[in-house]
Amino acid sequence: MKTRLRDITVGVAAVSLAVGLAACGKAAESGGMRASSPGGTGGGPKIGVLLPDSYTARWEAFDRPLIEKRIAERCSDCTVEYANARGDVATQQQQVDSMIIDGVEVMILDPVDSKALTSSVEKADGAGISVIAYDRLAEGPISAYVSFDGREVGRMQGEGLLQAMGDKADGGRIVMMNGPPADPNSAWFRDGALDALKGKVKIRKAYETVGWLPENAHTNMSGAIAALGPDGIDGVYSANDGLATGIVSSLKANNIKPLPPITGQDAELVGVQRIVKGEQYMSVYKPFKPQADAAAELAVALGRGEPLGAIAKDEVTVPDTGRVPAVLLTPVFVKADNIKETVVKDGMYTIEQICTPKYRSDCERVGLIP
Repeated sequence: MKTRLRDITVGVAAVSLAVGLAACGKAAESGGMRASSPGGTGGGPKIGVLLPDSYTARWEAFDRPLIEKRIAERCSDCTVEYANARGDVATQQQQVDSMIIDGVEVMILDPVDSKALTSSVEKADGAGISVIAYDRLAEGPISAYVSFDGREVGRMQGEGLLQAMGDKADGGRIVMMNGPPADPNSAWFRDGALDALKGKVKIRKAYETVGWLPENAHTNMSGAIAALGPDGIDGVYSANDGLATGIVSSLKANNIKPLPPITGQDAELVGVQRIVKGEQYMSVYKPFKPQADAAAELAVALGRGEPLGAIAKDEVTVPDTGRVPAVLLTPVFVKADNIKETVVKDGMYTIEQICTPKYRSDCERVGLIP
């Protein structure tokens, strides 16, 4: 455990904590910090979990409960402070400040904007708090990093797009819908995709999509259609399923039929359903449980002052910080013919959740239901 460098009087800390706890009910309604204590006794390390937004389904549905469950299993006397930034940098900065005052000893942080959160990471480090970058690589003095191999994710997407384009993969015209420049993962996804695509297709338009927002992807795609024409797009690289939502809505609004092949990532339920329906070719499934488990185990180890070597067997380079321990997991390619062996087998979704009445005939066609 890091030696604490801050000097806060007991009285101030107690008042701050009381004010913070009193506000929890209102914060939960407004999307701010929410406190939870999965362990019970509260005598062990206090761990902060800060996730970036509420419009990406995985954070609240999978990552948060999985992290809290694993912390409880590994540390019965640990407590957890939870916060969701709702996609706002300033909100997340305030949440980090609140957790520092509340006395957390470890933070699991998925930054809304890696560069903008650098000063917050530095502030936490100066207060003796270990910061684990989760899913996105935070800049600054982090103690560990947990995610999937981003370049491999992009390579899978690029290869999937080439598969789906068939004969048009040789010289075909594509649009690249990348993530925001503030997210280091975006560059890894893009570079991995380019490893597969360069020299094989013509990239007619490429966009950096602010905030990972579907509505921004819709606007970008509409601009590409206006510039290239309805017959000028043979495939679309989409960095994740959320962007694919905006892409598909734009293509439909412009009456483009059939839809060109589209990639994705995160295996969101709507993305899987689009794959079943034939509106999206593939997604990259990143099993959330091993990622959440690794983050929870690193947090408990750091909170107890234990070495990380048995958990983090990889390393990554952080700008201005150097090499830090990392857990880099392997992503999974998902398309219509392996949905049952991947996301269904892992318990992410049931057949019933995927194959609602709207998708029943499509599920029958791809063999998900008889």
